[in-house]
Amino acid sequence: MSDELSTNLAALRIDRSAPKPPRSGRWKSVLSLAIVAGVLAAGYAVGLPYLEAKIFKTEVELTEVVLVSPAQATVELTSTGYVVPQSISRVAAKVGGKVARVHVKQGSTVKAGDVLFEIDPADHNAEVARATSAVHAARARVQAAKAALVEVEQQAARAKTLAAQGVGPQSAADDLTARAEALREQMHAAEADVRAASSLVAALRVNLDNYTILAPISGTVLNKPPEVGEFVGPQPAGLSVDMGGVEIADFDSLMVETDVPEQRLNLVKVGGPAEIVLDAYPTRRYRGRVTQITPKVDRSKATVMVKVAFVDGNEGALPEMSARVSFLSQEVDKEAIQKPPKLIVPGSALATVNGERVVYVVDGGKVRVTPVTLGEAFGSGFELVKGPAAGTRLVKEPPSTLADGQAIKERTES
Repeated sequence: MSDELSTNLAALRIDRSAPKPPRSGRWKSVLSLAIVAGVLAAGYAVGLPYLEAKIFKTEVELTEVVLVSPAQATVELTSTGYVVPQSISRVAAKVGGKVARVHVKQGSTVKAGDVLFEIDPADHNAEVARATSAVHAARARVQAAKAALVEVEQQAARAKTLAAQGVGPQSAADDLTARAEALREQMHAAEADVRAASSLVAALRVNLDNYTILAPISGTVLNKPPEVGEFVGPQPAGLSVDMGGVEIADFDSLMVETDVPEQRLNLVKVGGPAEIVLDAYPTRRYRGRVTQITPKVDRSKATVMVKVAFVDGNEGALPEMSARVSFLSQEVDKEAIQKPPKLIVPGSALATVNGERVVYVVDGGKVRVTPVTLGEAFGSGFELVKGPAAGTRLVKEPPSTLADGQAIKERTES
């Protein structure tokens, strides 16, 4: 039994004299795993941004190409408004009727006193003729009363003479004297009728002038005048119904009316210089001057209306045009303001691709690589000799992974 146990224990004993197996196979496995891991890490680092650029929308900040005028350095405040004529007249007929003749059209230049249109006065002329006939009839009655009065006065005088001589009765003389007084009163009444009828004729003739509509001021016709045959009439008070009137504006009185925030009103001074830019002519500059700060605050908008006049003329300006007014800290001379404004591209929007200066234009949610030609430095940007137009949105500080046609979205503040 003890021999069998000894044999079993001997079988379990480790033979430390046996040769050890080689370890080169294990190191090869570890090295292979390390190489694979490195390749995967490099692929992740290089390929992930590329995949993100192609598949996902990259968040970017945006800027834009700006148009800078010579007065830009002196701008203290900018606001928007509209061109409004300060002298305007809305002419309406005082009487109703059909238009017989039209002497102007929309856009016509007129002077004060010029005929705008005429209303058919046929019915009114008939009233004048009827009133004139009444005057003639009243005058005829006056003449008849005078003739009868002369005859009766002569008869009364003879009757008085005969009565004084005792040839005729005194009562006959008294009756004729009384009749003469009655005829005299009738004559006075007829004369009063003449005066009344003449006054009516004069009033009708004055009213006849209302059938010819004249321009009260010099200016330009803004609206379309009524057409021949169209019915026109007096403008109802308090109503905006068009009864066939003509609107005239004096273009020499055009000003820009702009609302300035109440808290920035301290930057505006009456008589102070300004620059006016009309939306219709974005490259044209007008010198302006503050003429009035209206003494009323719009409580709902917390703004005050400021009126700015054109200094060197308002060529091209029309009523109700949109305008942008820049209030300046100092006057800009006429020659300087006539210089064309410069296109400026921010330096933060520039990038270099294959040795060429480019910008990334945002177009429909995607970027388009656009080459640019730069001029002199201007502040933190450069004058744009050739490239996108003013107002074009660009990617600010474009990342190196940004590609042409890539989808982007604007980064917003969280």
